[in-house]
Amino acid sequence: MNHNKSMNIKPERLKDLLRDLVDIYSPSGKEEEIVEFAERYLKKHGLAISKQEIDENRFNLIAFPEGKEEVDLCFVGHLDTVTAHDLDDFGFHEEDGTIFGLGTADMKAGCAAMMEMFIALTERKKAFPPVGLALVVDEEEDSSGAKELIQEYSFPWAVIGEPTSLIPCLGHYGYLEVLLHTEGKKAHSSMPEMGQNAIETMLKLLLKITEYAAPAPHGLVYNIRELSGFPGGFVVPDACEAWLDLHLPPNARLDVLKTELEQLVKTAGDSINGLNARLKFEDTHAGYQISEERPLIGKLKETYTKMSLPWEPQDFRSPSDGSVLWAAGVDPIVLGPGRLEAAHTPEESVPFQQVVQAAQLYLNLALAL
Repeated sequence: MNHNKSMNIKPERLKDLLRDLVDIYSPSGKEEEIVEFAERYLKKHGLAISKQEIDENRFNLIAFPEGKEEVDLCFVGHLDTVTAHDLDDFGFHEEDGTIFGLGTADMKAGCAAMMEMFIALTERKKAFPPVGLALVVDEEEDSSGAKELIQEYSFPWAVIGEPTSLIPCLGHYGYLEVLLHTEGKKAHSSMPEMGQNAIETMLKLLLKITEYAAPAPHGLVYNIRELSGFPGGFVVPDACEAWLDLHLPPNARLDVLKTELEQLVKTAGDSINGLNARLKFEDTHAGYQISEERPLIGKLKETYTKMSLPWEPQDFRSPSDGSVLWAAGVDPIVLGPGRLEAAHTPEESVPFQQVVQAAQLYLNLALAL
C-alpha cells in the first residue's frame, strides 16, 4: 500500500466505524437509526452536515464544502441493506482480517471508507477539494434517496461505493424487470384434468424464455426471481405470476429486447396449449459506458498507478443508484471494497485491508482534483 504524505486514513478508527455501521440493522425503509448515527459521527469529527428529507422519518445526509450546492465529484453511498437472513446473527464479526455481517459488502464498507476519507480531509486543515459526500437511503428498494439527491444537488461526476473489489467500473449493465402472468381454469385438486393449471402453463412459457435467453442474445443475464400460483388451497390454480430480472451489457438495446420478448409470448401460444399470458415491464434502467479518454478518468488512472493497483476497468452487472444518476446527466464510476457475488448472501463479507485501501484510494482521488 502506498504510504505517501497524504496517508492520514486511520485504520483502527475505520474498523470501529464499520463495526458500528454493521451492528445497526438498517433494511430499506428502516434507516432512521443508522442515519442518526452517521450524522452524529460526522458532526463529531468536524463535518457540516445537511439533512435532505425523503419522507417523515428518513433523510439523506449531505456534506458539501462550505454550504456549496455544486461540486466536481460526489462520493455516494447507500446506508440501507436487504433484510437479514437471520435477525439473531446479522452483526459484525471478524475472522483472519475478513469482516462478516449484513451489509458489509453492500455497502457499509464503502460508506465507512467514504466517511473516513472525509474526516481525513477535514483533519488536513487545508482548503477542501471540490468533492461532496452523500449518504442516501432506499437503494435496495426504489432508489428514492438517489432520486431526491439529484433534484437538489449538482455534480457532473460520482463515485458509488458498491462492491467491485476495487476494480473501477466505467460501464454499467442495464436492467429490465419483467412480470409474467398466466391464467388457467380452477378445478378440485383431485381432478386436475377438469381444470387448466396456470403454474404448469407458466413453466412451459418460462422454458421458452430460458431457451431464448440461454444463448445470451445481446449478452443477456437473466434470473427467475419469483413464482407464485393463486389461489392457494386444495385446487388447481387458475392464475400464476413470475418475476424475472434481466441484465444487459452497457451498449445493448432495451427496446430490441422488449420487442423480442413480446413477440416470444405472442407466438408461444402456437406450441403451448390454451396459453393465456400477459407480459408487463415493471422497472427499466438503461446501461451506460464512460469513455477512458475523459480527464477525470485520467486522474483516477494516475491514482491507481501511484497506489500500484492494476487498472482493469469492467462493467458493473447489478442495478444500482448509478443508473438513476446517469439518467440525470451524472457520470457515475462504480468503485468500492468487497465482492458483488457476496452481497445479499448469508456469508456476506469484505477483506478489511481492502476497506482501508478504498478509503486511501478515495482520498488520493479527491486530492488529485
